[in-house]
Amino acid sequence: MNPETSSRQHERRWLILAMVGVAQLMVVLDATIVNIALPSAQQELGFSNGSRQWVVTAYALAFGSLLLIGGRMGDYFGRKRVLIGGLIGFALASAIAGLAQSFTVLVAARALQGVFGALLAPSALSILTTTFADPRERGRAFGIYGAIAGGGGAIGLLLGGVLTQYIDWRSTMFVNLLFAVPAAAAALVLLVNERPTARAKLDLPGTATATTGLFALVYGFSNAETHGWGAPLTIGSLAASVVLLATFVLLQARGKHPLLPLRIVLDRDRGGSLLAMGIVGSGMFGVFLFLTYYLQRTLGFSPVKTGLAFLPMMATIVTSATLVSTRILPRTGPRPLIPTGMVIAGIAMLLLTRVGLHTGYASHVLPSLIVVGLGMGMVFAPAMATATADVRPEDAGVASALVNTMQQVGGSIGVALLSTLSATATTAFIASHGGPTPSTLAGAAVHGYTTAFWWAAGILFFGALPAALLLRPGPQRQAPEGVPALAH
Repeated sequence: MNPETSSRQHERRWLILAMVGVAQLMVVLDATIVNIALPSAQQELGFSNGSRQWVVTAYALAFGSLLLIGGRMGDYFGRKRVLIGGLIGFALASAIAGLAQSFTVLVAARALQGVFGALLAPSALSILTTTFADPRERGRAFGIYGAIAGGGGAIGLLLGGVLTQYIDWRSTMFVNLLFAVPAAAAALVLLVNERPTARAKLDLPGTATATTGLFALVYGFSNAETHGWGAPLTIGSLAASVVLLATFVLLQARGKHPLLPLRIVLDRDRGGSLLAMGIVGSGMFGVFLFLTYYLQRTLGFSPVKTGLAFLPMMATIVTSATLVSTRILPRTGPRPLIPTGMVIAGIAMLLLTRVGLHTGYASHVLPSLIVVGLGMGMVFAPAMATATADVRPEDAGVASALVNTMQQVGGSIGVALLSTLSATATTAFIASHGGPTPSTLAGAAVHGYTTAFWWAAGILFFGALPAALLLRPGPQRQAPEGVPALAH
């Protein structure tokens, strides 16, 4: 970005942050807003219980598998163009989903949302990365952005509950137009149309292996949730993902114009931050899923009340992320913060294992949500800031895409893994308690939820160790302008 362009965007930086925040919020909440609307959509369109997961999975598959190429498209064609195109495409896909009269159209529209989400999310984050240069302001901006990334799912649950309960399930799709259209208009006015100085050739073999490899990975775990780990399609998909992703790494190491230059991930601070994003995504996405079921099916909360129940967590994430990014991260660096946040989130998962058939929200759920919000704020904002710090300008888009990729793929894997473990525990509980009586079924459901919370705690505790070993001690070094501080 030339100095004149950089100066103009710097003057508008807080308005740009607001625009980027709206775009990111739409992408994050769209992963959860449909959960509460699913029963109503299923009743109206008449699809089976076995099929309903694809309304959620179609979005995750497209989004997770295309993020890397989405990030590189921003570097290649210019982030303003790609961001606006992604926002407009997302709005159109949302309108199609809201008008869907069949299950097939709904799933196709959800996949299309994922495609355009994969375009706009990396561009939004890389615009933020290149707009805020001052370390203190950058910390504040990433604190806000991290709070949105960490708490957007809770907002999605609340918004989905309100819209479904008071309007209908289709409004959870149409509401995206209220985010996407104003954000696209603001981007058109606020952003300067940067022109990439040099366009390297697109890495087509790398794009093909990365996209299909990530698709096979997410699909394999999703298929395990419904058909089991021993199903041929599950085994074949996971095996194919290993081969394809290994081939991708080899291509990136040898290619002249790699989709993902390995220098981005081989840096210790950046690699540790990306690993933390993936592990926390794996452990934390289960909070939204299983706690939502517990609140609605066991405690009898309405959709709106369920969404409101998550608000304390959101408030804690905002406070924690902002405080950590502006006051602590510049002094300590990410090493003491990210692993500690993961351990705190793990403690929150242990607290959630205390829930039962007759425990209360205030005594057993609320304390856990506050603790998990504190931990997530300590992870998301520092990890995002560290993972995107001091990359070369031509790599900003793909580095930003990696952050989203790790969170999305980690979350998809975590939900599938924890769902499978929960279902196994539920079945075993029923078998050991004399069969499916109403009281046994209720107890089995809670046993399944708490089993998932135990496993989520283990994922977070054990994941904190490699993150701590990878991250360097001390604050990040400040490099002269144009020299990447993290590159060696």
